[in-house]
Amino acid sequence: MAFSVAIIGRPNVGKSTLFNRLVGKRIALVDDSPGVTRDLREGDGRLRDLRFTVIDTAGLEDATDDSLQGRMRRLSEQAIDAADVSLFMVDARAGITSTDRDLADLLRRKDARVILLANKSEGRAGDEGFYEGFSLGLGEPVRVSAEHGEGLVELRDALAPLAAEFEMDEETLPEIEVALDPETGEPVEAPEPDKPIQIAIVGRPNAGKSTLVNRILGMDKMLTGPEAGITRDAIGTVHDWNGVPVKLFDTAGMRKRAKVTGKLEKLSVSDGLRAVKFSEVVIVLLDAQNPLESQDLRIADLAEREGRAVVIAINKWDLVEEKQKTMAALKLSVERLLPQLRGVPFVMLSAKDGKNIDRLHEAVMKAHEIWNARVSTSRLNDWLIAMVARHPPPAPGGRRIKLRYMTQAKTRPPTFISFCSRPDELPTAYKRYLINGLRESFGLQGTPLRLFFRKRENPFDAKGS
Repeated sequence: MAFSVAIIGRPNVGKSTLFNRLVGKRIALVDDSPGVTRDLREGDGRLRDLRFTVIDTAGLEDATDDSLQGRMRRLSEQAIDAADVSLFMVDARAGITSTDRDLADLLRRKDARVILLANKSEGRAGDEGFYEGFSLGLGEPVRVSAEHGEGLVELRDALAPLAAEFEMDEETLPEIEVALDPETGEPVEAPEPDKPIQIAIVGRPNAGKSTLVNRILGMDKMLTGPEAGITRDAIGTVHDWNGVPVKLFDTAGMRKRAKVTGKLEKLSVSDGLRAVKFSEVVIVLLDAQNPLESQDLRIADLAEREGRAVVIAINKWDLVEEKQKTMAALKLSVERLLPQLRGVPFVMLSAKDGKNIDRLHEAVMKAHEIWNARVSTSRLNDWLIAMVARHPPPAPGGRRIKLRYMTQAKTRPPTFISFCSRPDELPTAYKRYLINGLRESFGLQGTPLRLFFRKRENPFDAKGS
């Protein structure tokens, strides 16, 4: 049975670098500036034969108030309480600081299982800090270099005895009921669990993305507060949302490109863009007090261009006074400014109070279903005949363009191919007419649609002439 390991320590000692090393890929942001990590990030760690859940935490600072640092500390302390083992990391080159000593006292008070890591121990520059680590009273430090991958064998050897305590003895394993086929009596293989739906929550800074994720999860896993730009990493969390497995990605707030100047913010935005590209459904979260700025439109357009199902959620709806008027104006603006997302679902909610979170779940599931929709070829061609009869294609040069056949090439998003006589001469307006018809006739509102036109080869054309 897998056990959990939390990496803790003061800011900028190399926790995220070790996290990336243990999970085998770079998924946590790393920068020389302290305090880059603010939320808890989980991953599947591996050290040779050991498998475990590894948790990257924010740097623990000497703050216990409601400041940003104080809230980060409380979130990290939650990880210490939940984890089976804490990897307490110190900077061997900087030596043991007063903050390190305070954190050692905290771990002793919590009676946590601790392995002390002296990071940045490559070469002789870390010798003094390594030996100074004994003074913390947490046992012999393990020399490691997270950046260069040194000391991981020793770390594995230190973790192995603790991991063994959490392994389930084979003799105590519960009996597993095996379903049998009623006719043959043979065992029936259990169906594989469904893969979680990948959901990215995006929007401008301070729209309430982390608060929404915490509300869906039913726990305070993401750092929240009145300050804009708290979230930096695109954190993915697997959760059972009303019986449906999902993986929620909380992303950093996206500002206009001209305003994004710092290196760290650029990394955060890039991380969020990757989350959109690998998601299936994108929740574009708007602030009801200041909705539909140009940046919101760009974010929604990005999700559409990436071919993702889109749901627009209006947060802080409880603060809106003229709800009906505001709702009508929002829908009208989206229909006008984002025609490529015609019929996109709207959900008015309050992430803070939890109002209408169930409606958001329904909208996300419906958007995901439409995104996976498939229309049979026979229905498509019956529809195409009716559409052409209602409004025939144009006849440039006196020769009418003929639409002969249509089929669906793929789903996710629904993608169609129509074969016609002269695809290059088909006007954009007529293509839009067909796309809108597909949405209305087959219930494909709100999802990106792709319609391509191809020239059908004539088998009677002379070959090689």
